[in-house]
Parts: sequence; C-alpha cells; structure tokens
Amino acid sequence: MENEVVLLDLWASMYGMRVRIALAEKGIKYEYIEEDIWNKSDLLLQMNPVHKKVPVLIHKGKPICESLIAVQYIDEVWNDRSPLLPSDPYQRSQARFWADYVDKKIYDLAKKVWARKGEEQEAGKKEFIEALQLLEAELGDKPFFGGDKLGFVDISLVTFYSWFYAVETIGNFSIESECPKFISWAKRCLQKESVANTLPNSERVYEFLLDAKKRLGIE
Repeated sequence: MENEVVLLDLWASMYGMRVRIALAEKGIKYEYIEEDIWNKSDLLLQMNPVHKKVPVLIHKGKPICESLIAVQYIDEVWNDRSPLLPSDPYQRSQARFWADYVDKKIYDLAKKVWARKGEEQEAGKKEFIEALQLLEAELGDKPFFGGDKLGFVDISLVTFYSWFYAVETIGNFSIESECPKFISWAKRCLQKESVANTLPNSERVYEFLLDAKKRLGIE
C-alpha cells in the first residue's frame, strides 16, 4: 500500500510508546509488529542497520529511526490535525530542548537506580529525583509542558511513567513523595485516551525489567 504505516516496536519500550501516542493523537491507523529484542528480526536489521533498535516507523516503505525524530516526522506529515509541536519557532526550539534533555538524562539516571547497588544506587536516586524536580520547575503551573494541550515534551516524557513502579520497587523509594507535581502531571496525561491506551501495566514492566536484568547479568 502506498500509504502504509508500519511500526516495529517492543511493548515495554518507552521510546516506542512515544511513537504510538503520536500516531494515536493523529488518528493514524498502522500495522504494529512486535519485536524480540533478544532475537532481532531481519526486517528490523534491514530497516535500522545503524542502531539495530526499536522503534522504527516505516512509511511508504521508508524507515524513520529514533523515537523523537519519528514523532516530529508524524507531526510534519499529518500536519492537518492535533499539532504536537508549537507553531512559534522559539517555543518549538524550547520543546525540542526539553525533549532532548529527557532523552539524554532520564533513562540513564533511572538505570543507575535499577542496575546499581549501595552507594552508587543512592547517588543514582538523588540524581534521578533532581532531574525530575528540574522538569517540575519547567512545567510550573501549566497543565502540560506545552500549555493547555498534550504536546511534544509530554509525549517524550510520560512514557517513562510506566517504568516508575519498577524503578521505585528496586530502588526502595517513592518518587511521588519527592515529586508530587510531576506525578500529578503524569496522571493528567493518563486521562488522555492516547496515553492510557499506550502505557502498559506497571507490574508487567517490573517483571520485564527483572527478566532483562537476569539476561544482562545484572544482580
């Protein structure tokens, strides 16, 4: 099909969830192909030969790799409905800045909690909370990062919420007690059908992470 949209993804991938939310916000129908990250398909390796990772959005047979790039592509191609990025160039630059901050910080800091022990884990928890508090300050009193509507920064960040239970359980701490405004924002995002239908069950993510730790030899 000329307009065929396909997504190569993994159900637990917070990066893949971004693309699924963006497609849902735009009302785009697509074929979903679940990948096994421990046994990658020939299609995935063909479509993303550089990073060999999910998600990969395939549109008209052409691959778009890296989740934030894919979300921006979706916003640009289907620009007649539900804009995800601001129209103002400066505001758009700021949205990209904070989405880039999320990409560079949140997963790596969370991993310091779930993949480390002792003093390293304690330091990781402190850094993780500090990063979330910085994002809380940027959110301020707005309902969403972009203002009144779910937007690019929200989509880039809210998918990590599905991993918070796992991070909290392994790290033995409470994110909500340290970042109540952040959790309120995440719950507000979950009132959106596109988000609620995308984010997986937190306990299922926890089991997935425990299995991944075993496979990776992380005690």
